[in-house]
Amino acid sequence: MAPTRLEVVEHDEAGNITSSYIESDAPQKDGKLRVDILLPETTKGYWQQLLDVFLPAGYPQSVTEDYIQYQIYVRQDSLQAFSSSIAGLLSSRAVLEGVGVGDASASPTAALLLSVVQESMGRIATILFAHKLGTSLEPECKMYRLAADIFNDTAMILDCLSPAFPKTVRVVILSFSSTLRALCGVCAGSSKASLSAHFAKRGNLGELNAKDSSQETVISLLGMLAGSVVVSWVSSPMATWFTLILLLSIHLGTNYAAVKAVSMQSLNRQRANLVLSHILAHDKVLGPTEVSKKERIFQRDGVLRWADDQVIGHCRIGVKLETILRQLGASHKRTRSLDLQAIKMSELMQLYDGEAYILWFDQSEALIALKQGCTLIEQIKAWTQALLLARRARERKVSREAKDDGIVSEVRLAELRLTMDEAGKIFDVYTERLRTAGWDLETAALETSSGTRAVIKT
Repeated sequence: MAPTRLEVVEHDEAGNITSSYIESDAPQKDGKLRVDILLPETTKGYWQQLLDVFLPAGYPQSVTEDYIQYQIYVRQDSLQAFSSSIAGLLSSRAVLEGVGVGDASASPTAALLLSVVQESMGRIATILFAHKLGTSLEPECKMYRLAADIFNDTAMILDCLSPAFPKTVRVVILSFSSTLRALCGVCAGSSKASLSAHFAKRGNLGELNAKDSSQETVISLLGMLAGSVVVSWVSSPMATWFTLILLLSIHLGTNYAAVKAVSMQSLNRQRANLVLSHILAHDKVLGPTEVSKKERIFQRDGVLRWADDQVIGHCRIGVKLETILRQLGASHKRTRSLDLQAIKMSELMQLYDGEAYILWFDQSEALIALKQGCTLIEQIKAWTQALLLARRARERKVSREAKDDGIVSEVRLAELRLTMDEAGKIFDVYTERLRTAGWDLETAALETSSGTRAVIKT
């Protein structure tokens, strides 16, 4: 049998060949086997090696396709970085003037107390904001990422306005700007974590964040150096305000383009509207890239929007069962008991006996209570039924003049049953097509507040 020749090839994380090891197919005279190490003919240039310092290992295979476009706008765009840094220096100068730098009559103690008040307001705002909106930060990460920049830029404008007001008013303004910066910190930190998790494809989240910090450090340093030159030139109030507004406009514009470039793969409320309404209206499954071009950055929470971009209703998901029951009858203030008029609770429970949710629709608003163990697929199915009911309500309304509650009860139960069956048939067909189109059907993103789960006992 002829001797075989062994060859081992090494690749880096991007799939490029780094080395080849070839063992000779016959021993040498001394009996030893020789192993030749071959390096690829093309080696990385100095520019590519420099980029490797700031890009995740294995780029571009290790990140999603929208990563570099987002980074170009939000980190590596010199105009964006310079504008943010220079605007920050201008606002810092205004704050220093406001606390009395250069004023012989200013008190260091007053400046210290102002700093304490600002810090306290910021920390309190951080706690309250995280408690109130913490659940919605991940599903709406694109919105809060841009909101963080709006909060920060508004704080800069308030800082520049502060020297024009009396000291008492100045304290209020600077405290409010500190609150806005705290909100910026919560929004930016949480949304950045969600976006980084989206970009990382190979479990390289930690390394991606480290490289992101390197990019931010270099650009911020360059922006600070350029800002030092600009600030020395800009001294008059008119020039300061013109420069500030111009820089902040550039900053917000580039960040808006950055979040628009991101194609999230989880279905939050707005993306669910776009995907599901196009399935219902056009039998077409939109992918994440197509949806990112259509979705709004700021969208009213819970809106049901059809494929023609018309608002057809409103939906709340994850509500308490009490919220639904209050739509069915009057309640007693003292005992909190309910007198159901049109539909019995048992009838509603029986209707949704085989589903992981309970839905009621009235006056263009859908209310969805979730049962224990409800999966994301079942939540999306409930949202689909809400869309179907809202569309039917827009086309024809249930008569509200009927005096017989039994007739109304039968009509509404029939409407709920019909749309529930239709939603079920849709998901029997389209679940796999949604996954094939690139949608993540495992990450829950429809609930934007801490919800409850119901357990039905007979």
